[in-house]
Amino acid sequence: MSTPEQLSFLPPAPFCPAWPTKHTLEDKALALLMAGRLLDHPEFEGDCGSWRLAAVVFNLRALGWPIDTIPTPSPTDKRPGRTVALYRLPSKYAAQALAGGAQ
Repeated sequence: MSTPEQLSFLPPAPFCPAWPTKHTLEDKALALLMAGRLLDHPEFEGDCGSWRLAAVVFNLRALGWPIDTIPTPSPTDKRPGRTVALYRLPSKYAAQALAGGAQ
């Protein structure tokens, strides 16, 4: 599934995110996202031992990583309208970063 992009008359900002500090939660999450993984909180907690995925994604975005949030229905009996967030890094950005497009 690809997300449509809005057309603009302005040139796109250059893709030049900073890499997170090694061995941090941001570094671990970025490695999972670069591998094409779709992350949710329980999966991140299982892989990294932290439930703070939203904070980690916030920090990665501050470093310039264009991580998508995908709202996903996850109803329960008490909250039938509940949604949870899934996070992904579009493959074109992972490829650019691996090709040297990130600082």
